[in-house]
Amino acid sequence: MQTHFSIHQLSDSDTSAVNDILRSCVHCGFCTATCPTYVLLGDELDSPRGRIYLMKQMLESEEPATKEVVTHIDRCLSCLSCMTTCPSAVHYQHLVDHGRRYIEDTYTRPFLDRLVRWSLSMTIPYPSRFRIAIRLAILVRPVRFLFPKYFRHMIDLAPISLAKNSTIDFQGIYQAKGDKNKRVALLSGCAQTVLSPQINESTVRILTRLGIEVVISKNSGCCGSLVHHLGKADLSRQQAKANIDAWWLEIQHNELDAIVVNTSGCGTQIKDYAFMFRDEPEYALKAEKVSNLACDISEFLYSLDIDFTKNEEIHKSNVTYHSACSMQHGQGIKNQPKELLESAGFLVSEPAEGHLCCGSAGTYNILQNEIAEQLRVRKTEKICATDPDYVATGNIGCISQLARGLNVPIVHTIELLDWATGGPKPRELEDKR
Repeated sequence: MQTHFSIHQLSDSDTSAVNDILRSCVHCGFCTATCPTYVLLGDELDSPRGRIYLMKQMLESEEPATKEVVTHIDRCLSCLSCMTTCPSAVHYQHLVDHGRRYIEDTYTRPFLDRLVRWSLSMTIPYPSRFRIAIRLAILVRPVRFLFPKYFRHMIDLAPISLAKNSTIDFQGIYQAKGDKNKRVALLSGCAQTVLSPQINESTVRILTRLGIEVVISKNSGCCGSLVHHLGKADLSRQQAKANIDAWWLEIQHNELDAIVVNTSGCGTQIKDYAFMFRDEPEYALKAEKVSNLACDISEFLYSLDIDFTKNEEIHKSNVTYHSACSMQHGQGIKNQPKELLESAGFLVSEPAEGHLCCGSAGTYNILQNEIAEQLRVRKTEKICATDPDYVATGNIGCISQLARGLNVPIVHTIELLDWATGGPKPRELEDKR
């Protein structure tokens, strides 16, 4: 694609990166076939190729974002399926991230839209605030019809009851069982610690059982992805820096074999820290080290020699594996989770259209609820067609989105692997009985 940025514009590192991305696009259109919004809406401007044209015009002109541009960029899920499909390796992720920052800086949204986005960015990344927000949502659910649509969506997506706090929410060191052979940091996260604290509990159990010391560092928390995708670059960088600083202390003093992440959306973001801070001397080296150490829990476990227990119930269980977009497209992790589940004895299948997003996508199912609901229904129908006993995935967002449309339990992959190595049976599966 031909571009027309000025020499002055190209002196900016972000614009220069955008220019390189745009020039790598050859207009082939392969991306349209795997773009969820194009598949649903059939509008070229709701495809990656169409959005690329819109962002190119906006960024070259340096004019404020228009309502049309904002509408179509907002409809993008950032599922990154287009990057998996693209034969030219167009890095759409960095392009749309920059486009969203530009929109945030130049476009004035309607008041209610601004209020909702501010509310999301000020609650979900902070577990204590998020717990309060969920309690309020549960309390006002009987009168949800009194609220504007965005807030009704938030109330609908809130769980029926709030999970109990977990000791894994706090910083500390969890000693390896038996001889210690590795040491890792675990991202405790934000929303997941509130919605499904058992995921961190399963992660710590299986790692320590395998002789791995687990550190949950002081001051580490939200990875920054939620506000990053809302275009709030400063807040995203602030949250990322807190993690980098916390993990750098561990790297310097005790060394780490890995930074383990059990939420694939967070993993995609942390692996991109090196790019985020490439021009900031104080953080560039540290961010690169953190990105290189970051790995999904399934990646890490796949590298180990695991002795799975012989469990007859497990060997009779049909599990449908839903691959989160941030896992398969964002991180390129496709086979490791399935192979681990199969090695544990589960009978694993995948749904048709496994490459298409379920509609969760961070806050997308709140801000673009109608499209998200269409994608959720389409995804759950494909999953149910496989006739599973239960569903496994590696992302809390997908779990929350899909649970509302399934008649079988959905759990995190690590919960099943914990069970298969001597841990307790996941609570959701016990409740099924």
